[in-house]
Amino acid sequence: MGRKSSPRSPQAEGGSRAASPPSSSSSPPSSPLWALPEELLLLICSYLDVQALGRLGQVCRRLRFLSSRDLLWKRIARGCLNSGFTQLGTDLAPGIPVKERVKVSQNWRHGRCRRETVLKWKCNLMPWMELDGQYLYLSQAENIQAYQLCPDGAGLQRHPQAIFSGHQEDVCRFVLVNSHIVSGGGDGNIVLHKIHGSYSVKFSAHEQEVNCVDFQGGLIVSGSRDRTAKVWSLSAGRVGQCLHTVQTEDRVWSIAISPLLSSFVTGTACCGHTSPLRIWDLESGQLLTCLGTDFHHGAGVLDVFYETPSLLLSCGYDTYIRYWDIRTSTRKCVREWEEPHDSALYCIRTDGNHMIASGSSYYGVVRLWDKRQTQCLQSFHLSSPTSSPVYCLRFSTTHLYAALASALHVLDFTAS
Repeated sequence: MGRKSSPRSPQAEGGSRAASPPSSSSSPPSSPLWALPEELLLLICSYLDVQALGRLGQVCRRLRFLSSRDLLWKRIARGCLNSGFTQLGTDLAPGIPVKERVKVSQNWRHGRCRRETVLKWKCNLMPWMELDGQYLYLSQAENIQAYQLCPDGAGLQRHPQAIFSGHQEDVCRFVLVNSHIVSGGGDGNIVLHKIHGSYSVKFSAHEQEVNCVDFQGGLIVSGSRDRTAKVWSLSAGRVGQCLHTVQTEDRVWSIAISPLLSSFVTGTACCGHTSPLRIWDLESGQLLTCLGTDFHHGAGVLDVFYETPSLLLSCGYDTYIRYWDIRTSTRKCVREWEEPHDSALYCIRTDGNHMIASGSSYYGVVRLWDKRQTQCLQSFHLSSPTSSPVYCLRFSTTHLYAALASALHVLDFTAS
């Protein structure tokens, strides 16, 4: 004997706008669930996990709308890889529904992606890049070129939208801050460009190549092969004036200003008897502290990255990613991860929460790490059979871009 079917609401049969919440009249009148205020319904749903929320959304249109609310998925997203939320809860991708970000996060964790080579160049370079909205900025020899991303976020437009020049030799590093590009080159110069305009400034900075630069709060810090780090003013009437010269006694490979704008960290070649990681006062140029005591000779720091004012990441020739918390200890890092194939690590990037991406020196290997685990999570080999370091990598919530000696690769994690 068949079971009597319950009446279906018009919204369950179809509707003109699926994005708007169905009216209460569309719910079965006999169900006590819809008598509850929406705040209580959301509270009940907040105890569900990913699988339960997904199944709940398959019941009817109203539950699908309710179970897709960002409020319910934020708690889950904060525990996922690269979902757009920092440790402090800041949302870095407010335009993308949180539920969709959680789905894509599973692809990051399991390494499900589509790989594509989007740019190639004939001679081998040491490129650097930055992502900014719908544009990717890439250094190629002495120029920096701005490429517009395709609507799907994977490919690039064939021709650059803008080219920023000024160096006589290759660009070593550059940063993109507040619609300004600051670059250091092999000619020892620093060049400042305003992206939306013709304004540019160029000044002689170091006796040898400028290996690294950072720019925040109207100040530029630069590091060079000439064994100095310098602080430069960009205030009116003092543009390009050197405020401090720090004698590092070693080649400077990486540099970063603290988010508090009170200090900066240098990563050096570790050819002397001092730590390759040192923090300097931004106002006076005086040494504040050294990080670590167990670096081997030659364990130079190639990249350093501030996650918060007290947390920073470093990597380099000794094959380790190190995570430093200067609130607890400057003598020893709080966590470390070793490159499994004993390769130097050229670059690192973090999502500000659980994920780290690293680029190694052999065969274009990009690795994804979960800070809560000790072993590498996923590996991607981008340059077989020829060997090339990953000189720079950047990622959004959906794509990862890796710059190698002769090509730019993209990993699209929206493709499952």
